[in-house]
Amino acid sequence: MFGEVLRHFREAAGFTQAGLSNKIPCDRSQVARVEAGTRVPQDTFAKQCDELLGTGGVLLRLWGRIDWYPEVQHPDWFERRAEMDAKAVALREYQEQVMPGLLQTPDYAHALFSQIASGDEVEERVRARMSRQPRFLVDGGPLYVAVLDETCLRSAVGSPGVMHDQCAHLLRVAQRPNIRIQVAPAEAFGLVRPRTSMSLIELASERWVYSESLDRGHFNNDPAAYVRHSQAYDVLRADALSAPESAALIGDFMEGYGDHGQAPADHSDMDQEQLQRPRRRGLHRSGVHLDEEQLQRKQRRQLHRSSPRYPRRRPRS
Repeated sequence: MFGEVLRHFREAAGFTQAGLSNKIPCDRSQVARVEAGTRVPQDTFAKQCDELLGTGGVLLRLWGRIDWYPEVQHPDWFERRAEMDAKAVALREYQEQVMPGLLQTPDYAHALFSQIASGDEVEERVRARMSRQPRFLVDGGPLYVAVLDETCLRSAVGSPGVMHDQCAHLLRVAQRPNIRIQVAPAEAFGLVRPRTSMSLIELASERWVYSESLDRGHFNNDPAAYVRHSQAYDVLRADALSAPESAALIGDFMEGYGDHGQAPADHSDMDQEQLQRPRRRGLHRSGVHLDEEQLQRKQRRQLHRSSPRYPRRRPRS
């Protein structure tokens, strides 16, 4: 239904699929798959199409009324966790290696599942993963705080384009009032990271610690264990980059994937001017102003050793 309505407004406005995708921007295949009913669009996609096609907000209103995932099948061992996501009043996560499922784009999830499955199974698992997200991405959604180890940004999944769009997605969703995303930087000594990815799930009347092994989920509702892991998480979050600093770092990675097709080897791959500009921008947005000399000293320490450098960007006119 959504695809048919989108096609109607697109053709009425005189756009081809390629023309609309260039304006959004996205791949033409994404517009084609949404119109064919084989890709679930994000709310931001519907909003952009409304603006470009002059629909008066029809697509976004329709998007909000559709049950996009009426029938999905999670792996048996994950079903209980998915049920908790559907009822959680707050969720705090630490993630290493790959992006949390609640923050993945469809293309990122597709690239991940393509490593272990094929054909229709990949599509079904992507649909199941995406079905968990809408509750956290709507106005008034539950509190969701994610601390990402920097390896989540560095681990190459799919292609540079997939990673670029994944980083852009993190920046978009982090602007929602109920979502905070922070990064635990790789070069920060003294950070006490959990030994594995974990989730602290707060339901209406109980609290759970959740973690995973290779193909199994582990649940613990022992109050002492929850308090212990919660304290460790809060300390890690306090020592990690702030949300604005994290956004600046994610933006650096996004530019790296877009301009160079790969993540930086470390922070020394950017010259001081490149590193300083986005960091300062993130700090000013949060209202925090660090002493210039302290900031430059910190950056000089990061620009160490003889790692490869990317070409210096020319100033924009």
